[in-house]
Amino acid sequence: QENLAESGGGLVQPGGSLTLSCVASGFTTSNNLMSWYRQAPGKQREFVALVSSDGGYTQYADSVKGRFTISKDNTKNTASLQMNSLQPEDTAVYYCHAAFLNLWGQGTQVTVSS
Repeated sequence: QENLAESGGGLVQPGGSLTLSCVASGFTTSNNLMSWYRQAPGKQREFVALVSSDGGYTQYADSVKGRFTISKDNTKNTASLQMNSLQPEDTAVYYCHAAFLNLWGQGTQVTVSS
């Protein structure tokens, strides 16, 4: 059975960094475009970043461009999101998504606060 499991969220001060990880099981990430989305309280879920099946192409939301880096390791069946220069507006639940399966993880909370 296909599954995505995110980890790495937590509480961080403004300007800090976090790395989120997404472990896939039941399918191979090499056959899937992988994305990160986030949902802040009272707001709709929004796109953050994506990486192509082979890892050679990435795309970012304007709000995170230059601060976040998405990557994937197809040998480990994982996707990651390195987040730098975090700001309070980055506070949200972050979700991993496998596009070709339309599969979502359970989410991991990121809170940016002093």
